Amino acid sequence: MLSLCAGYCSGYAPRMAIFHSGGLSLAYDDIPPAGAPRGTVVLVHGFATNRAENWRRLGWLTALGRTGYRAVALDLRGHGESDKPRDPAAYARGEMVGDIIALLDQLDLGRVDLLGYSMGAHLSLAVALNAPGRVNNLILGGVGERLLTGAPISETTMTMAEALTVEDAGVITDPTLRGFRQFAENQGEDRLALAACSQGRGHPVSADDLSGLSVPTLVVAGDRDEIAGAPQALADAIPGAKAVALPACDHFSAIPHALFKAAVFDFLEGWEE
Repeated sequence: MLSLCAGYCSGYAPRMAIFHSGGLSLAYDDIPPAGAPRGTVVLVHGFATNRAENWRRLGWLTALGRTGYRAVALDLRGHGESDKPRDPAAYARGEMVGDIIALLDQLDLGRVDLLGYSMGAHLSLAVALNAPGRVNNLILGGVGERLLTGAPISETTMTMAEALTVEDAGVITDPTLRGFRQFAENQGEDRLALAACSQGRGHPVSADDLSGLSVPTLVVAGDRDEIAGAPQALADAIPGAKAVALPACDHFSAIPHALFKAAVFDFLEGWEE
């Protein structure tokens, strides 16, 4: 069942609603295009953020609407206005991928364009690998060669879960972990739920897995994004995939960059050659 709520987003009046998946209540926005519809883009945010910060405040929803796309953005479990379990088992990769597919089913969406950033890109890729018939185009932001190597984002012995739960943030020496801790606090997120999310387990993706991916794919990351690594290396493992490296951008500054939006629209409209 849907529970409708009122909401406003950059001049649009989105249908902000709740759907249910795996026993949890998850929030999403469903924003119609300003003109004739050209398709539906489903947006999946990254770790420690939410749909409002990742897509609404940074102008993605407005840009999609003005360009003729219906935009659907959810809050992943443990984030934003969605339920926030504190059991790591609730964040198994299959559970989180299932949430995205449940939303597609809830809205009776057949095939969509899927745009994910960072953790959202990992989940979007899993959707495309497991349910390719639901995806027209796949856009993976904030990921690159490190997705293939499985290298940890921090070289220290402190885990993400420890960085999120330690009482004194001053003891976090690794800049990446410190950045995620600060970002979570700035967004008012539940750090205990995020710690559990960081402990969720998914199956690693291999080059063999990606070699069978038949969905048109774009990989975008900042050229200073040490969390992602080079986007071209990941694109090379996916048949026909394109890659864009955003100049002078790291993991956090790439999302609002105008060139990121330009690359996405060029790709969706078939201009990427």
